[in-house]
Amino acid sequence: MKKVVEERKDIAFYIKLFPLKIHPEAYEKSKAIACEHSLALLEDAFEKKTLPKPKCETPVIDENIRLAEKLGISSAPVLILPDGRVVQGYKDAKALINLVGN
Repeated sequence: MKKVVEERKDIAFYIKLFPLKIHPEAYEKSKAIACEHSLALLEDAFEKKTLPKPKCETPVIDENIRLAEKLGISSAPVLILPDGRVVQGYKDAKALINLVGN
């Protein structure tokens, strides 16, 4: 995502945290990130660093899980493009730019 944004200032990403059940600590980590509204904590999570416990009660993660279920999403990463297409799985920066188009 960082490479895409560096190359294309007109492309933005909206991240919805969707902790998968196969990752036992993901739910609490997601809540901690949501409570702090922190991209730094998100980066730490990707780097497998220890995150603090959530400092608030937030329904946002449960709402994201329900939304994913409603949309039939059961894995990550998933992209929902501006035209409504759903693309599952990792894509490199070039592929993401090509998906969005001009």
